[in-house]
Amino acid sequence: MRGALLVAGTTSDAGKSVLVAGLCRMLARRGVRVAPFKAQNMSNNSVVTLDGGEIGRAQALQARACGLEPSVRFNPVLLKPGSDRTSQLVVRGKAMTTVGARDYMQHRAWLRGVVAEDLASLRDDFDVVICEGAGSPAEINLRATDLANMGLAEAASIPVIVVGDIDRGGVLAHLFGTVAVLSPSDQALIAGFVINKFRGDVGLLEPGLEQLRELTGRRTLGVIPFADDLWLDAEDSLGVTGNAPVGRPGQPVGSAWLTVAAVRLPRISNSTDVEALACEPGVAVSWVSDPARIRDADLVVIPGSKSTVSDLEWLRSTGLADEIIARAGRGQAVLGICGGYQMLGKSIVDDVESGSGTVPGLGLLDLDIEFASDKVLAQVDGHCDGIPVSGYEIHHGRVARNNDLPLLRAADGSPEGSVRGSVRGTHWHGLLESDAYRRTLLTDIAGAGFVVAPDTSVAAVREQQLDLLADLVEKFLDQDALEELIGGGVPTGLPVITSLVGGAGTP
Repeated sequence: MRGALLVAGTTSDAGKSVLVAGLCRMLARRGVRVAPFKAQNMSNNSVVTLDGGEIGRAQALQARACGLEPSVRFNPVLLKPGSDRTSQLVVRGKAMTTVGARDYMQHRAWLRGVVAEDLASLRDDFDVVICEGAGSPAEINLRATDLANMGLAEAASIPVIVVGDIDRGGVLAHLFGTVAVLSPSDQALIAGFVINKFRGDVGLLEPGLEQLRELTGRRTLGVIPFADDLWLDAEDSLGVTGNAPVGRPGQPVGSAWLTVAAVRLPRISNSTDVEALACEPGVAVSWVSDPARIRDADLVVIPGSKSTVSDLEWLRSTGLADEIIARAGRGQAVLGICGGYQMLGKSIVDDVESGSGTVPGLGLLDLDIEFASDKVLAQVDGHCDGIPVSGYEIHHGRVARNNDLPLLRAADGSPEGSVRGSVRGTHWHGLLESDAYRRTLLTDIAGAGFVVAPDTSVAAVREQQLDLLADLVEKFLDQDALEELIGGGVPTGLPVITSLVGGAGTP
């Protein structure tokens, strides 16, 4: 089998990323050389590739599903929102500039060439490329400059399936409307539908699917049931809501739970750092935005931020900063990661990200931070008191002065991070996925009755979830139809919806 397929969605977070990951793992298990591709992503959850670039976390997970290391080819264009109106533009893993929505349009012509070149190289090197769209192809106001949805499908002659999340309601209307608003030439590329997160008796849904086929001339290739166990590596930071639990923790090994309050910053980045804690039995992790919610937690985590100074101001305005300082004064555990680590110091000099100059930090660490225009991007490893640790760095801020004890040592012996009393901080994302270190941290902060599980492996949990995705795709999607689309390309003779009330017609 050789070919490609593009998975589009009725909305953001409809299930595109997980469906692509499931398709990739299913094909890889069959011995197919498969790779993921997302032409353009918008996310502050990113990872560092082996060659020192950064890509969206979803594409890193999809690469893992394929048995591959993350590569900048899998996500050549990444937008990292820093405010409601601006984003950092990352091309082939490197930050280029900061753009607004209108400014970005000026870059589309040359970015289209980058996308086409990287997709062509993947199609040369692999049997199958499974592409993920961005947002929804129904955003017809952006069609003229589209890189990731119908623009990509048209340029590369790739068949498209559209996935809709039935859990949100109105999925049949979403699927119909997504096709109906497209131009006839774009409609000709839409080959079928997938329903995601279904609960209940599928027999009750089938009459609606038949009517959808009659209205659009396109089949639904499968109905994927809701799966509670799928939660790790959620890419969309905007989907992280305050006062919401993280994951599905198992029952505690001992007699007590351990509670973690993760601060839901407005411009949170790499929110997935705390998911490793939620893999542990008896560890209840929640996103919080209320000072009262952090008062009695066993551990408070301040995660990364794409706008460190702005989010620090938000901490102060909400009263969270005062409560975090009070916690530290009581000897309760606080952990800052990347931007959260920078906030814990005495000062931040930022003429790069916010242009704010010198700003006082929370003063819980004897640390000064200065921002530089170039970004640190690296995969890293080292040890903490003899315990092997690893992670990755993505940040503009540098440590200018640090009078605290280091949290750990990098492989070259250089100090990393800070420890002062019950307060810890590090620039390393992914540190909590180091199983032995995570167990030591939890043991150190645990109260009476909590026992750390001896064998939790975050990597194993991730593999289990990828295999579950593949199992769902294999069981609930029409395999013959998928293979025909991937190998045969865009079907001919697909009808065009010529009226929003009159059903489908022929071109």
